[in-house]
Amino acid sequence: LVRSKIKIKSLNFMRGRTFLNKFVLIDEAQNLTPKQMKTLITRAGPGTKIVCLGNLAQIDTPYLTEGSSGLTFAVDRFKGWPHSGHVMLARGERSRLADYASEVL
Repeated sequence: LVRSKIKIKSLNFMRGRTFLNKFVLIDEAQNLTPKQMKTLITRAGPGTKIVCLGNLAQIDTPYLTEGSSGLTFAVDRFKGWPHSGHVMLARGERSRLADYASEVL
């Protein structure tokens, strides 16, 4: 039952798709380029909600920075649009070790 309702797809298979009445989670969005983010968000059809998850401190793509990430791009472009929102968590939820590593590495 769960497998028939939840589908996991690679970014490589998004061209030509339209999401109708779907809830789309884009995980690790900090590693997307602005163009990739646009590719995904513009696939939303009627009734679709999109949630982008990511942590700019965890960018592991060598050609992206906090300023050039698709996540930053989307947050900036959707500011002020009444149908969007942005939530930034105050702290990590993994461990003190993970928080410390994020700061010093």
